[in-house]
Amino acid sequence: MTKKVSTLTFQKYKQEGRKIVCLTAYDYSTAKILDKAGVDLILVGDSLAMVALGHPTTHAVTMDEMIHHTKAVTRGVTRAFVVADLPFMSYQVDQKQAITNAGRFIKESQAEAVKLEGATPLNLETVSRLVDMGIPVMGHLGFTPQSIHALGGTRVQGRSAEQAAKLIQDSLALERAGIFSLVLEMVPTVVAKIISEQLTIPTVGIGAGKYCDGQILVTDDLLGKYTDFQPRFVRRYANLAEVCNQSVTDYAEDVRRTGFPNDDESFALPEDEEEKLRALLDTFSISHGELSC
Repeated sequence: MTKKVSTLTFQKYKQEGRKIVCLTAYDYSTAKILDKAGVDLILVGDSLAMVALGHPTTHAVTMDEMIHHTKAVTRGVTRAFVVADLPFMSYQVDQKQAITNAGRFIKESQAEAVKLEGATPLNLETVSRLVDMGIPVMGHLGFTPQSIHALGGTRVQGRSAEQAAKLIQDSLALERAGIFSLVLEMVPTVVAKIISEQLTIPTVGIGAGKYCDGQILVTDDLLGKYTDFQPRFVRRYANLAEVCNQSVTDYAEDVRRTGFPNDDESFALPEDEEEKLRALLDTFSISHGELSC
């Protein structure tokens, strides 16, 4: 049996210089595919709101929706480490709220860690408390989607020396609070490199250059399934939207011309049974859709 990935695995990978492979999943079948392919960390991201539920931002997804999808993902995984995103306003009110919701992910959905955005004083206290309780926490700095309105849109963060220095300080503060890993989203390559060198925990980049200890993308972006927009940092390894469209078009055409199903895709009645059936039908009269003697 393949050994289960843990937080210690990620620490070992950083020490060895081995890159960590991370992707998102929101359902059982996708999780199974990613796990079989050797993905190290699967994030049930709040990108679920946009990619799977059709909302314009991540804000609309609820805790119950996140729990529902995380349950599906964990049922499809045997090796990968599963992290669940704490959605918007599920941890920002107070520490009690954050602990309750993080605990739900671990207890109800069998996730192995949670992720939260930012390094506010409350977040730092929350991270420390959760870690003390035995709940691993992943941090997230740079562009933080839950703060999209405050940041003025989807924008690269840390482009000035002062902003970059603040990101470095925040990353160190999160490490001291106890996070096991840090996502860096849409920050200049050199800033991510400095942070990765400063921290003893692994960094995971998304639009943060090649020097992070690992990389993550939204799987639906990677596969070309989600097509509302394509961020600059996304490399599409397939075009599933086009493949699916053509497949459905072909299916519709086959149905309309009675090309589907064929005999091999249907079930036959044994000839002797068909003869008996027809003999029985001859003894009945059919009236208004009913059989009668």
